[in-house]
Amino acid sequence: MKRWTSWAGMILSIFLAVPAAGVMTSPGVAATTIKLGVVTQPGSAQNIVAEKFKALVEERTGGNVIVKIFHSASLGNETEILQQIQMGTVEMGVITDGPFDTFDPIVRVVNYPFLFKDSAQADAVLDGPPGKEILTSLEGSGFKGLCFSENGFRNLTNSKRPVKAAGDVAGLKIRVMASALHKAIWQALGANPTPMPWPIYTELEQGVIDGQENPLWVMEVYRFYEIQKYMTLTRHVYSSHIDVASLVWWNTLKPDTQELLRTAMRDAALFQRADNRLRDEGRLKMLKEKGMQVEENPDIQSFRDKTAGLKDLDLYREPQVYALLVKMLAATR
Repeated sequence: MKRWTSWAGMILSIFLAVPAAGVMTSPGVAATTIKLGVVTQPGSAQNIVAEKFKALVEERTGGNVIVKIFHSASLGNETEILQQIQMGTVEMGVITDGPFDTFDPIVRVVNYPFLFKDSAQADAVLDGPPGKEILTSLEGSGFKGLCFSENGFRNLTNSKRPVKAAGDVAGLKIRVMASALHKAIWQALGANPTPMPWPIYTELEQGVIDGQENPLWVMEVYRFYEIQKYMTLTRHVYSSHIDVASLVWWNTLKPDTQELLRTAMRDAALFQRADNRLRDEGRLKMLKEKGMQVEENPDIQSFRDKTAGLKDLDLYREPQVYALLVKMLAATR
């Protein structure tokens, strides 16, 4: 943990210390506005990426390119934003990886349960050849995959009872993303997974659903500590964002413009990953102080045992998807 925190601090210091004089301006970029969609509210992980990207692009182009962020689901849910990016009516988005699997099943390999042991391993794989394969594959669905930023390791919360082992999940009505894989994970665990668009505070408050699963920042920003008494640090899935552009729009850009945008998004993603990880310890402390009962050492093996067969489901039947899953499992042992 100390080694990682030190690395994260180093990355943050690099980006925060870069002087304006060191930022390039590209004369090849025409004055234009880029529409960028996110489903979450300001302060959320996706928004931190988007806002850093906006600042970098506008600074590096001398204001010739303006990034307009559409946040808080103002363009619709994540699936709807992706559809608009496909069509080119929205140029870019910072989107949770789960909803991509209805467009390209190869993304399911990232969300395979208990795949990554820690953030450093996730970075090594997603920044390496497997991640590049995923980003390239998205072009077949009309997306230009630029890079991965971070949602984080997902944890279970609920309002009914403490969860120590997988058997305690039985019957809980858990909100999941619009993802076939996420639904299959919770079915395997014995829950009643309920796909539902974001946000979900009202549904949790009214008892329409018993619980949800998300990284720690979600509990903080969306104040789930007010309506969810129990949290279990399952860390069952490492959840990324895939930072994408509309391929039809991207192909209209000059190469120097593409490189400027690609580099800015990569820099924004690195900044956000480090920022997210630096904050997690404080978030956990805050959630406990707010009254959440946190199970920090659940019986993870019981969760692993119940989800071990997912690799044999039809979800992974396509040869390219299965081959990449096998490669990812081998790389993360």
